Amino acid sequence: MNLLMIIRVAFRALVRNKMRAALTMLGIIIGVSAVIAMVSIGQGASASVQAQIESIGTNLLFVSAGAQNVGGVRSGTGDSGTNTLTVEDLDAIKREVPSVSMVTPTVNARSQLVASNMNWNTSVQGVSEQYPEIRKWAVQSGSFFTDADVRTAARVIVIGQTLADNLYPGMDAVGQTIRVMNLPFRVVGVMARKGQDQQGRDQDDVSFAPYTTVQKKILGSPRVQIAYVSAISQDATYTAQSQITDLLRQRHKLTANEGNDFTVRNMTDVADAANETSNTMTVLLACIAGVSLLVGGIGIMNIMLVSVTERTREIGIRMAIGARSSAVRTQFLIESIVLSLTGGMIGIILGVVFSLAIPKLLGWPTLVSTVAIIGSVVFSAAVGIFFGYYPARKAAALDPIEALRYE
Repeated sequence: MNLLMIIRVAFRALVRNKMRAALTMLGIIIGVSAVIAMVSIGQGASASVQAQIESIGTNLLFVSAGAQNVGGVRSGTGDSGTNTLTVEDLDAIKREVPSVSMVTPTVNARSQLVASNMNWNTSVQGVSEQYPEIRKWAVQSGSFFTDADVRTAARVIVIGQTLADNLYPGMDAVGQTIRVMNLPFRVVGVMARKGQDQQGRDQDDVSFAPYTTVQKKILGSPRVQIAYVSAISQDATYTAQSQITDLLRQRHKLTANEGNDFTVRNMTDVADAANETSNTMTVLLACIAGVSLLVGGIGIMNIMLVSVTERTREIGIRMAIGARSSAVRTQFLIESIVLSLTGGMIGIILGVVFSLAIPKLLGWPTLVSTVAIIGSVVFSAAVGIFFGYYPARKAAALDPIEALRYE
C-alpha cells in the first residue's frame, strides 16, 4: 500500500473505537495545551519585565551618593547625610568618560502643588533637559524645559498625566501657573502616560523642574542624590561603569584601602538577572507540563499494544496474502503517529485559546510562542514514533500461522 492508503486505513482503525481513541488522545491534548499555555505565561512574564526595564531607560546606569554595604552598615545610596556627589563630578563624567553619551543630575523633593482651587502632593524631581532622552520618556503636549532654563534656574515645570488630570481636569495644562512651596511655576509640558511600575507605583504622579531650580529654591542645598547616565550602547555599559568608578575614586581622592563613597549600578545587570529568572521559570513550567506529554505517550503505547492483540487475526491474514513485516510495522507506526498528531493539533488549538484567555481571566500577561507551537507538533510526532515503535515491531514479528489460529 502507498502512504495515503496506509493513513486512510489508520484513520479507519481509530474511528472504529472512537471513545478509546479520544481517551488516548486526551493525554496528548492536555500535555500540548499545557506546554503552550505554560510557555506563553513564562514568556509573557519575561516580556513584561523587559518592558518595565526598558521603560526606565536603555543603556542606563545609576550613579548615587553613598555606598551600599550589605554585610556592614555604611550609608545607603542617595543618603542625604552623605553629600559625596556633586554637579562637578557629573560634568567630569560627561567630559572625560568616552563611553558615556548623556548625564542628568537628579534631586528629589516632596511638595504640595497648588493650581487655582486644586492641590496635589507629589514628587518634584530636579533634572536636566536631557532627562526625557535618557529615560526614553516622551512629552505628550508642550515641551520639556531647555538648557537655558537649567542655567538660569527658571521656574518652569513639566507634570505627569496624573497631575494634569487632577489639577487641570478637562483643561490644557500647558501655559498654566502652578505654585510649588508658594512659588509660581509655569507649566511648559505634560509627559506621556507611563502607568504603574512593577511595585504598583503610579509613574505619572510626578513633576519635573530644572535641577538648579529645585536645589536653590526648593531644597536650598547644592547636593545631588542620584544621576542617570546613558552609555553610548548597551555593550558599553560595563566599560562606562568601570570608567566612572575609576574617575570618581580619583576625584574623591580615595586610597586603594578605602571603599567607594558612591554607587554605580548597571541596569543591564538587572535586565540579565530578570531574563535569567524568567527563562528558568519558563523552562520549569514547560518541563512540568511536559510530564503530561510523557503520560500521554505511555497511554498511546498501551492502547497500541491492546490494538495489536485485538487485531492479531487481521495481521495474520495480511501476512498470509503477501504483506511484508515492514508493511505491518509501518501500518501500526502510522496509526500511532496519526493518534498523537491529531491529539497534538487539538492541543495546540486549546493551548492558544487558553493563552489568549488567561490575560482576560487572570490578568497575567502571556505571549504565544511560535517556537512552542512548532515544538509541540514535532514533539507530538516524536511521541507517536517513540511509543508506537514497540507495538508496531511486535505486530510485525507475529508468526502468520500462529496469528491465523488466534481467537
